[in-house]
Amino acid sequence: MHTLEKKSTKNTWAKALAQPAKEFSPTQLQILSGKIPEGLRGTLYRNGVAQLERGGIGVGHWFDGDGAILGVHFTDAGVTGVYRYVQTDGYKEEAAAGKLLYGNYGMTAPGPFWNKWLKPIKNSANTSVLALPDKLLALWEGDNPHALDLQTLHTLGKDDLGALNNGLPYSAHPKVDPKSGSIFNFGISPGLNGVLNIYKSDSTGQVLQKTSFELDGFPLIHDFVLAGQYLVFFLPPLRLNALPVLSGFSCYGDSFEWKPQLGTQFLVFDRETLSLVSRGETEPWYQWHFGNGYVDDSGLVIVDVARYEDFQTNQYLREVATGETHTPAVSTLWRVQLDPKAGQVQAIQEIMDRHCEFPIVPPQDQGYRTRHTYLTVHRQGVDNRKEIFGAIARFDHKTDTLTIADCGENRYPSEPIYAPNPQNPEQGWIITVVYDGNSDRSEVWVFDADKLDEEPLCRLGLPSVIPHSFHGTWKGA
Repeated sequence: MHTLEKKSTKNTWAKALAQPAKEFSPTQLQILSGKIPEGLRGTLYRNGVAQLERGGIGVGHWFDGDGAILGVHFTDAGVTGVYRYVQTDGYKEEAAAGKLLYGNYGMTAPGPFWNKWLKPIKNSANTSVLALPDKLLALWEGDNPHALDLQTLHTLGKDDLGALNNGLPYSAHPKVDPKSGSIFNFGISPGLNGVLNIYKSDSTGQVLQKTSFELDGFPLIHDFVLAGQYLVFFLPPLRLNALPVLSGFSCYGDSFEWKPQLGTQFLVFDRETLSLVSRGETEPWYQWHFGNGYVDDSGLVIVDVARYEDFQTNQYLREVATGETHTPAVSTLWRVQLDPKAGQVQAIQEIMDRHCEFPIVPPQDQGYRTRHTYLTVHRQGVDNRKEIFGAIARFDHKTDTLTIADCGENRYPSEPIYAPNPQNPEQGWIITVVYDGNSDRSEVWVFDADKLDEEPLCRLGLPSVIPHSFHGTWKGA
């Protein structure tokens, strides 16, 4: 935690985080340019940290702030937006007290030392979303998700999905199989050795099957891979020094140790039985996010990953919360070829050498071969230690070419979200929320997914600034 000082204005992107975000009730959005594409009907949902301080005291890490959800509803009558904090118990208690009360990923509980034992880690509900037929889930790594109303974003409360008793964690990157509608996810229970819990759910989110697997130590796993009939987990050589955390004297974010000598371990599970197929080890790296996975014609699992050399990214993300970044932390797109039955990596190669993050594929291609990966990248020529991503792009795996949508100076897009065209499965739109630091406002931009280097098809104005967010999803009408 840190006492807030007046934030420097030299990093324009930091203005979006300088004040707690303001909620707004359902509001008709003004079209600033272009027109809404015919056939674009459904809702964009985004989740991210909306508040980084209380009572003049800042949180310890970007991951610690309270989550808020943006919903943008595209209907025949126009487009409306709504933005609401997730009303977690911790949020409500701290709002009433006017100060921070809980520990989190990057901070121990403030106040008297006994708070470190009496106060649990706060579920911030700030990382991602999963849109189900009758509710929206606000996801966070370490606990049950919170359910929200799909239209109003009113918080309904924690949801155990029928099987996540005693606060079993439900992570931020569920995978939805586009053919069956089955949903796969995981969560890691803490301890000296972490326990990997794997869940298989039906299309309504109800958990039908679950298993648990004891890990080697306590690694940090944020994402995993659905690849055909397999679920693949990569365990970076990062291990928690658990005793200081479990005793309350240190936070998670300060207690992970980089141990490259361990290599990157991987676990391959059968998606139907959730049983272990193989395990193995390869060279060390760290990742937050995977682009996609699939099984090729020879039976190999192909995985695309935004790969870092080490865990410097954690310090960079800690600095984001202060409004000034200095730490270099570069990830590029790599491809891993893995024999799932033998538990052996056959090849690893960098396929795009430009700093990138938040790789996504069209939802209809999740777990299957795809031609395109969409991601965020830096604008040409910026200092990536001081700037955040200012462009989105599409990487074509067939031609090895990158098509870039440069949002312009002092404009910062969120993770690109793909909205399929229900009339034409070969076509879709990319939707991103852009913070414009020139005017200190947030907008929704819609691009033709095949023409990212052209002007957006439409730009919509939002009533208040939406801080830089983590993850989102599209739910078709």
